[in-house]
Amino acid sequence: MSSSTPRLRVQAIHKAFPGVIANDNVSFDVARGHIHALLGENGAGKSTLVKMIYGIMAPDSGGLVLDGSPFTPRKPAEARAQGVGMVFQHFSLFDALTVADNVALGIPPALAQGDLNGRVAELSETYGLPLDPTRRVGDLSVGERQRVEIVRALFQDPKLLIMDEPTSVLTPQEVAQLFKTLNRLRDEGRSILYISHKLDEVRALCDQATILRGGQVVGHCDPAQETATSLAEMMIGERLIPAAAADSQAGDIRLEAQDLRLASESSFGVGLKSVNLTARSGRILGVAGVAGNGQDTLVQALLGERRLDSGSIVLDGQDISRASASRRRQMGLCGCPEERLGHAAVPGLSLAENTLLSGRERKSLAPSDWIRPEQTRAFAQAIVDQFGVKTPSVETPASSLSGGNLQKFVVGREVLQNPSVFVVSQPTWGVDAHAAALIRKALVELAANGAAVVVISQDLDELLEISNDVCAIFEGQVSNPIPADQASPERLGQMMLGAA
Repeated sequence: MSSSTPRLRVQAIHKAFPGVIANDNVSFDVARGHIHALLGENGAGKSTLVKMIYGIMAPDSGGLVLDGSPFTPRKPAEARAQGVGMVFQHFSLFDALTVADNVALGIPPALAQGDLNGRVAELSETYGLPLDPTRRVGDLSVGERQRVEIVRALFQDPKLLIMDEPTSVLTPQEVAQLFKTLNRLRDEGRSILYISHKLDEVRALCDQATILRGGQVVGHCDPAQETATSLAEMMIGERLIPAAAADSQAGDIRLEAQDLRLASESSFGVGLKSVNLTARSGRILGVAGVAGNGQDTLVQALLGERRLDSGSIVLDGQDISRASASRRRQMGLCGCPEERLGHAAVPGLSLAENTLLSGRERKSLAPSDWIRPEQTRAFAQAIVDQFGVKTPSVETPASSLSGGNLQKFVVGREVLQNPSVFVVSQPTWGVDAHAAALIRKALVELAANGAAVVVISQDLDELLEISNDVCAIFEGQVSNPIPADQASPERLGQMMLGAA
């Protein structure tokens, strides 16, 4: 086979769903031994396309060619057998099982025979992804869990590896190690199809890029010859204006948490251990942290979803330590948890109905327990209009929206209630550059108007862009904050690993 033969050829792929054309005549090549970026806004068609490459669904028309031969996988097992692996953004691992057991569940039984522990250890060391095959996955860090996923994929010797948002939960140090691994795979002649919204990483890592917009290919480029802004503007088709932190002096204390202690709900989770946190009017406090270090527990404690084991929370001078989530919201404390679908929004309810989850009191959508349908729909429509949510109507179920559009909706639902304190976890996780810029701008404007904003995020670039002060959460403890203009990704990365 000629070295010039593409590893993967995507030929005029078309895929439609009721009312939506996900992929419209999509064509591009992925070269052998190249890292090829697939870029686009949420809803641009990336996920649908890679699901067809991985055998999760089939195209309506068009086709795929792998190493010069027609490629028509009917299920992921067939794709893997022909040399295509995939590492998903959301890991599919069993916490109670060991590393080796999780690897065994994802490979053919014949490959799991013999000294699997030894082969897992050897393969992980070979590719710079050290793992103890006997450790329980529930005891691993997020970065180590990703290594398990990658090692499991490498067990079947893939020619093409699809990676979906692989760095969204990693520290800068873990990202650097991952890039070494990916570069080694490329040097071995393997090809990687790389999906990411972190455009500076794409510029540093990828050889070529294909840009999708509205289900169509709108361009190809060498990312190294572009800027992050020019890539984003190709994706959205318009000029992008980034957000910047509000230029304000430290205002009055609006939220003060002292010595918060709260056990995790999960046996594999992390609770809070004497957490102190202060949020001031007109300021954004960024809280950095690798996933799984107590962020969810912190959000539950601040928003009143769970009662504290000990400690106190004061909102605008009033002790709310024992106040319900509803009472805290009435007093001006609003928030967005990390999980969009199922926590921030009910999948089967319409967008209008989802506004009732948090806006019924502050927007008077259901006074005296009677729902006001017209006001509810009007509020939902205002969110859609002001935050650019792409949806046929406010009667559309939340589950039908792309991740980025749902995130814009749930953030907009809270911001338009004009909270005095806003706590948001992973505000732009997995969303495209355009949606991320819009959400960050809304957070900055909220702070500029006098609110105190607490942003919990794994995206260090995001925190350094919009925060006035930053701290880090590690194993349930929060470091002292430092001014954002004195921080750097490297320093924050060390703080996220416990070097306060």
